[in-house]
Amino acid sequence: MYNNSERRKFDPVKFDSSKSANSFEWPFRLNFYDKSPWYEVSLEDFERYALDRLRVLAEIESSFARNRSWEELKSVTARQCKDHLPLNSSSASTVDTQTERRNDHLGHFVLRLAFCRSEDLRRRFVKAETALFRVRYESDDTKERELFLQSRDFKWTEVKSEEKLQYASELKGLGIQQPEEGVPTTERLYKVRWTQVPDLVNKRRVLLKDGWAYVPSKEQLSIVLRAFEANLENALDSTARSIMRMDGDTRLTEILNHMSRGFVAGVASEYSGPATGDEIRADMVDDLAKRHFPLCMRNLHECLMRDRHLKHFGRLQYGLFLKVLGLSIDEAIAFWRKSFSSVTDDKFNKEYKYNIRHSFGLEGKRANYPAKSCQQILLTDKPGPSDCHGCPYRHFAPDNLQTSLLATYSSQGLTSTDLAEVMRTVKEGHYHVACTRVFEITHAAAGVKKGDGIGEGESVTHPNQYAAKSIEIEKAQQGDAMVIE
Repeated sequence: MYNNSERRKFDPVKFDSSKSANSFEWPFRLNFYDKSPWYEVSLEDFERYALDRLRVLAEIESSFARNRSWEELKSVTARQCKDHLPLNSSSASTVDTQTERRNDHLGHFVLRLAFCRSEDLRRRFVKAETALFRVRYESDDTKERELFLQSRDFKWTEVKSEEKLQYASELKGLGIQQPEEGVPTTERLYKVRWTQVPDLVNKRRVLLKDGWAYVPSKEQLSIVLRAFEANLENALDSTARSIMRMDGDTRLTEILNHMSRGFVAGVASEYSGPATGDEIRADMVDDLAKRHFPLCMRNLHECLMRDRHLKHFGRLQYGLFLKVLGLSIDEAIAFWRKSFSSVTDDKFNKEYKYNIRHSFGLEGKRANYPAKSCQQILLTDKPGPSDCHGCPYRHFAPDNLQTSLLATYSSQGLTSTDLAEVMRTVKEGHYHVACTRVFEITHAAAGVKKGDGIGEGESVTHPNQYAAKSIEIEKAQQGDAMVIE
């Protein structure tokens, strides 16, 4: 990752969590990530901790696209961090905080390498990282946060009592009152150059005097966030200039290229087992498709029913989806044979049956292939004019997409007035967010509200995830109905 001079400078060693805990290499939960990794890392850790962080950042970007309030974003991010990127305060005596902070540190720097490659990626990375920093800042231990602020030079000066009295009348406009005449306010004020807080100047939340901004303590976070952003922007520019040195290492460039696509459709875990917990039969697929499938799979199913055929990539995308949904090998063969009704038995056995068995790991190298995630569908095997696979939100023309959405989901509550919001997210390139919003609309009758996503605010990142949640909601409704009866 580094050249020889950098290696000599940092003298990297293998990470020892017990040693670092004693030497406090990461004394604070909050981090401006000034110091590059100085320790050796395995390729597995290089990818693992970056992906963990990317899952959190992708959900943050999804929250921005879904216009969530700050409190909603903070709640969703906190849950994501608990699952993928835990980071406890120093007072957590039962947790190895140094290992947590090392993993956080490593993941951040790997993603810097992935997202420094274009201006758009840098902008989106800075925005998501700043939001993550803010979530952690607001939830941090008060004492530890104060020690962190004292450890850095934010180029602020605490305003003394004389100045507070001098500008007492102007400070009243900011809601800062004197306890009594001639006595300065006890509220802390910080004096910084106005260029450090342009957002507060724009919102008139500071007192301006001779190029200085007098910032109330309740607005201190703005100074910190602006410093974090500026620090990260400069670091990304520097990384972009030196990234060429890594291009010869194909192991790393492939990983980084994959990660830089993470904002397109989030980061999904692979599904390897039946999403519903039940096996489904071939004769159930048509009904399930109409009630529970996302648009990509619904489109494949309807093309199959109409044409009695799907091309290779369509069969692959749909076949793996059905396998993970719970269609067994025998039922899969029965389903595809019935669907390919215009094909003779001999041709079906010779040209199609082998591939079905292969996808179940019963032929060839006998690998158990997972279903394709949203990211894989979006970024691989781009469909041609006569293909049915791919993501409709990305690959359909806008007019065709709107027509398809209404034709597919109007019976489940989607109306023409909902299309403007869905199409806005499509236009912005947040295809999985559009799919998530459609899920919320079509399951509103079951109590799913805007912002709920597929559960706890999470966005759709996998077709099987969509179908599984839809089936789960229906089963819960049926169970409630039985209890009432």
